[in-house]
Amino acid sequence: MSTPPDYGIIYNWDGAPHGYSPVPQSMDAFLDKTYAPLEDTQVGALFWCVGEHATRWPSDALELVGDLHQRRYENAASYTHTENIRRMLDQGEDPQQAVIDRGHELNLHVYASLRMNDNHFNGAQPSDLQTLHHTELTQLRKDHPEWLLGEDTEEWFALSWNMAIPQVRENRFQHLREVCQNYPWDGVELDWQRHPFHFPTDYAYRLRYVLTDFMRAARQLTDELAQERGRPFYLAARVAGSIEGCHRIGYDVETWVKENLVDILIPAGAAGTDPSIEVSAFRALCADRDIVLYPGFDGGVPGPAAGPEGETARHNMRTKATAMQYHGQGATGIYAFNWHADRDSKRELLTQVGAVQTLRRQDKLYNATHRFRQHTGEWRGAYQHDRLRGTLPVPLYPTMQETGPHFDLDLADDLSAAPPATITLRLRLQDWVAGDEVRCCWDGEVLADPAISYCHGGDPQPISDVSAAAWHSFALTADQAARGHHRLEVVLLQRHPQLACDLLLTDLEVLIRYKD
Repeated sequence: MSTPPDYGIIYNWDGAPHGYSPVPQSMDAFLDKTYAPLEDTQVGALFWCVGEHATRWPSDALELVGDLHQRRYENAASYTHTENIRRMLDQGEDPQQAVIDRGHELNLHVYASLRMNDNHFNGAQPSDLQTLHHTELTQLRKDHPEWLLGEDTEEWFALSWNMAIPQVRENRFQHLREVCQNYPWDGVELDWQRHPFHFPTDYAYRLRYVLTDFMRAARQLTDELAQERGRPFYLAARVAGSIEGCHRIGYDVETWVKENLVDILIPAGAAGTDPSIEVSAFRALCADRDIVLYPGFDGGVPGPAAGPEGETARHNMRTKATAMQYHGQGATGIYAFNWHADRDSKRELLTQVGAVQTLRRQDKLYNATHRFRQHTGEWRGAYQHDRLRGTLPVPLYPTMQETGPHFDLDLADDLSAAPPATITLRLRLQDWVAGDEVRCCWDGEVLADPAISYCHGGDPQPISDVSAAAWHSFALTADQAARGHHRLEVVLLQRHPQLACDLLLTDLEVLIRYKD
């Protein structure tokens, strides 16, 4: 198998454009909304989600989406999305084939993206199956609650398939086989990360051979299709953002790489962007193989947003900084997941993050990574495999030897080639008051006299002069922020004697601006 071409950016569409027009949606409207964000950008490949559990094409062996409830839907969104698919099929149109044809007209490669264990059942339990009305529910799942993880995983993902069950894997492989054989894709993605709850808790590492067996079968299938069609049929896999995370979920990526079971490896977060993907570790793993590496972004970094800039500006600057880091660590390109967009809303990023050249002289926000967990409410438990070594937030305590937590930041901008206007190191301290003494050491050098500004949640005209949190900012020189590895130590020397609560360091970031 040849190495996949350089795609720059891989864009994963989850099928949402089916729901972007009133019923019935015309094929032209569907294709226009699908490809509008991608035209004239750095995107070289579209990964098109072909569904979750039911098919979007007639099948003799699998259930067609909408059939279980006789095309009656639980809400307007499900009605619009699914009926637009069904009415296309009713009139002899095939959206999968149309997506491939239009993509090829635009000189894009188009892959089928198959979600291996998607769970959008909103925390439903096996006991809910007989009364649950959900468009992606299948009769197979209703008939076999014993094939689900149930109490053996996070509560929110109780209806996820137990991939240890042979019949479950046979069903998933039938879905894979049909979508690959029925259409002239350029390849297929096995999206294991949507969502990564495949085995009973604490068994994933021991059962990793099960998913490796599935990957071997998938590789045999794609090799056979490539032989039959006389052209490459590439196999991509989306996995966790760290080697340790892969092991915890059940991905034996070392064996997958050693046996050439993938052509495109996509390390990514589970339910949101993981900004600390171990690109260099995966690059080393693939060093002697023709496997390309596309670290993945999701729609955003989970957790509360903080900072004086607007949310969109922060998101764009942070995404550019992270992409620059990934390119510097040896990424082949960038993978964008859940970047729902029209023609313009993501164009700034989609025309820049695919290459180092277009990221130069762009404002960036480099951040230390948060360890984020959702323990209650929607998506509780979803983030447990991400950011395993996140360093924030962290309470600051006095220590006997006047030491504190250390933070490593890799800055990827070549400031000697493109001098910025300003470089600012800033820390956000929750429950800081005047009288707290904090020492900051950047690469062993003590930084003095920070500029202090209180956080007002983006309110441009706050009524108070103080708040419960404050930014401590230091101006850095180009030499201090040179490209490469940097270490910051934050030491609490003295806590205000009248405060009983912890002083919490919530954010640490370096802002590089090329324009005043």
